[in-house]
Amino acid sequence: MTNKISIHIIEQIGRVDAVLSKENLNYSRTALSNWLDDGHILVNNNQVKRSYKVTAGDVITIVPPEVETTTIAAENIPLDIVYEDNDLIIVNKAQGMVVHPAAGHSSGTLVNALLYHSPLSTINGEYRPGIVHRIDRDTSGLLMIAKNDQAHASLSAQLKAHKNERIYYALVRGEFSENSGTIDAPIGRHKVDRKKQAVIEGGRLAVTHFSVTKRYVGYTLLQVKLETGRTHQIRVHMAYIGHPVIGDPVYGSVQTLNGLKLNGQLLHASTLTLEQPTTGKTLSFDSPLPEYFEIALSTLTPVVEEEN
Repeated sequence: MTNKISIHIIEQIGRVDAVLSKENLNYSRTALSNWLDDGHILVNNNQVKRSYKVTAGDVITIVPPEVETTTIAAENIPLDIVYEDNDLIIVNKAQGMVVHPAAGHSSGTLVNALLYHSPLSTINGEYRPGIVHRIDRDTSGLLMIAKNDQAHASLSAQLKAHKNERIYYALVRGEFSENSGTIDAPIGRHKVDRKKQAVIEGGRLAVTHFSVTKRYVGYTLLQVKLETGRTHQIRVHMAYIGHPVIGDPVYGSVQTLNGLKLNGQLLHASTLTLEQPTTGKTLSFDSPLPEYFEIALSTLTPVVEEEN
């Protein structure tokens, strides 16, 4: 049975969506905004727009929608679980695994495997239960999964506030003269190819920090730290500066490396730091470079650094 929530406005004056975001309701702002649109949130028993300004004496009534039973099949697929508690799961995703069901991928996804293992949060809807953030199919590495809605709201808020540390390793084409740098370039949907992202004027803020880990002849292994989390951000930014991620079939790199056939971009989510949603304790996790990545590096010739 869904629990109805009533909020009596005494002093707060402002947009109803902004007022709700300050009420510590354990629901994400996105969920609340969607519920406003769908009529699950009423003011004085009337449906209102997000821009409605509440005043003293108003009563906001929230009736969360009933959680629908998912039609996604739970599948007994092995998972590399790095950490688990009552609120969250940290998974080390393999290259080639799709994160959640979508057109063309109704089974065999990370979500199918997770549903077999544990209950998941429902905030993101039927097809993305538990998914707080994503990494691409052919990117490997660490993902945080929410097991309940309260945890999901907390983890989402941390991402929005840039409180999480997310570090990747990327092998890119070309050599760098600098040892580190920052790419600050807005990203949005490509104006011609709508399946791609691109650096465009008026796009969403996107900031990527990088440092050189190791130099090879014609290639560079980078440690990349995300400040924001736009779709394909690292892949788009690296291509934008002329150093596409090796193996990336979308943003300009070939699918072989010195005769080695690649199964996608050489990009690995290696470090993830977050606050545990209930205790507030800082948790940090690391995933070493997987075998496929190490094999690719072994085909390269290291640059011999000159001694000063």
